[in-house]
Amino acid sequence: MNERFSSRWKRRAVTIPTMLAATALGMLALPLLVVVAAVFDIARLRRRLPTVRVLIFLIQYGLNDSAEILLAPIYWIAAGFGTTLASPSSVDRHQRLQAWSLALLARRAEQLLGLRIQVDDAGWEALAGDPPIVLCRHVSIVDSSLPALLYQRLGFRSCGVIMAELLADPGFDLLYQRSGSVFVSRDNGPEAQETIAGLGRDARADTATIIFPEGQLFRPERLARSLARIAERDPSRAQNLQGLRNVLPPRPGGFLALLETLPPRDVVVIAHAGLEALPTFAQLARSAPLRTPIHVTAWRVASADIPSDRAGRAMWLDAQWLRLDNWCDANQGAMQDRLLDPRRRNDSEHDDNSS
Repeated sequence: MNERFSSRWKRRAVTIPTMLAATALGMLALPLLVVVAAVFDIARLRRRLPTVRVLIFLIQYGLNDSAEILLAPIYWIAAGFGTTLASPSSVDRHQRLQAWSLALLARRAEQLLGLRIQVDDAGWEALAGDPPIVLCRHVSIVDSSLPALLYQRLGFRSCGVIMAELLADPGFDLLYQRSGSVFVSRDNGPEAQETIAGLGRDARADTATIIFPEGQLFRPERLARSLARIAERDPSRAQNLQGLRNVLPPRPGGFLALLETLPPRDVVVIAHAGLEALPTFAQLARSAPLRTPIHVTAWRVASADIPSDRAGRAMWLDAQWLRLDNWCDANQGAMQDRLLDPRRRNDSEHDDNSS
């Protein structure tokens, strides 16, 4: 994403002090906030105190973000006052900070929110091996970090394509751009593809490269609009994708840009079930702690088995997304039934209706 220096620091002049101040105030007021949250939960007969759990998790998130903000200028100085930020040593330094932050938040999410990831044997087998291009479905803010977390647990680095909206988070803004990831705007296709091509040219062989081909969170109404737009441009493709129910049609541009700029790599597709019941953080908050793990699987396709022409690669991507959709059909219904017990599911529905 091409961004002017003045625009970047105009944004950071707001987001950085806001995050630091909010975290400091949250820590100072934490005892009072916990009491208020507990009273709120008890009044609504929420015996496992989901509001308290989410409050503490958000404080942890703020502490992580604040640590990233405070370390960023130190790392900038260590990189020759910013002159060698793209050097391997600087990227490694920022990757280690990224890994620490992600691992800590994952532990807190499990301890406080019950958010556990359960990868089946086939999934681990597909994930293992040389770092690939990673494709993942996108149904919740939680799955944004899922591929990076999985590869981190396997001992690999990762970088990826991140939506520009997350630049509003100063930790993402300062850290992820320096650790190899890129931010793209979904409203500027040509610029986004060029930015992603740059990621492919600069990516290291020991780093998994992550992209979410849907380009935005799945919502049923977005699926209907996407299929309608495709029908206007390409009726044959629209007919092929008409049966999609659980994923958005993939946008091939970014994926094709990676294939064309990276050396030949396998592709791994990550599927997960459970998060579709919790598409927003508010719904996750009302449901905490979750009763069952999020089910994850994956499959790997060798680079030699991926078509070499753009049209063939786009059709291949559609075929993978149809396979992903079918997997979701077979798995996520049962996951949604087990994820919440009936009392808490009814409570969540009551909150939705009263909001």
